[in-house]
Amino acid sequence: MALLNVSMSYKIPNPSRQHLSLSRYPAPPPKVVKTQSEASRNLALSIGESVGKASLIAVLSASLFAANPALAFIGGGPYGSEVTRGQDLSGKDFSGLTLVKQDFKTSILRQANFRGAKLLGASFFDADLTGADLSDADLRGADFSLANVTKVNLTNANLEGAFTTGNTSFKGSTISGADFTDVPLRDDQREYLCKFADGVNPTTGNATRDTLFCK
Repeated sequence: MALLNVSMSYKIPNPSRQHLSLSRYPAPPPKVVKTQSEASRNLALSIGESVGKASLIAVLSASLFAANPALAFIGGGPYGSEVTRGQDLSGKDFSGLTLVKQDFKTSILRQANFRGAKLLGASFFDADLTGADLSDADLRGADFSLANVTKVNLTNANLEGAFTTGNTSFKGSTISGADFTDVPLRDDQREYLCKFADGVNPTTGNATRDTLFCK
């Protein structure tokens, strides 16, 4: 009888109550497994979007260049579009363009055409301008330090305040009507240019020989 009472006093767990306690912890969301075909499709779409954007940028750039060729030479060097610094630009046509403070440092500009271009403050530091046409160009404040200005056409060019320190060479250049006001030439450079200096600059009205202090 005692044994019967003990067995009866033992409480059987309520299965419904166990189910409720377990429901407090929600099951983790099912993992979504992408098939290899889905991954490939997503990769192809991503590449397609990138190529599309690149093509659009190229088309817009070409349109701008066609509308205004001067935009092709904005900035210069690694600091802007269409690099002009440290490049081989031999024979390029820059005539009549506005290229204020343009960077042509160390570039090869042989036979390049700058006729009538606005080149105020432009840098031709250590550039090769052999045979280039700079006639009627506005070169005020331009830097020709260490530049090779051999056989260059400087007819009627305005070089007021330009820099020519270092081994700047003007051998064989045409300087008729060029204005060299305030250009810091070495004595040997000045003497050489005075041998064939003539003409009057049409913009400033200054005689070439006077701007070179020729005797």
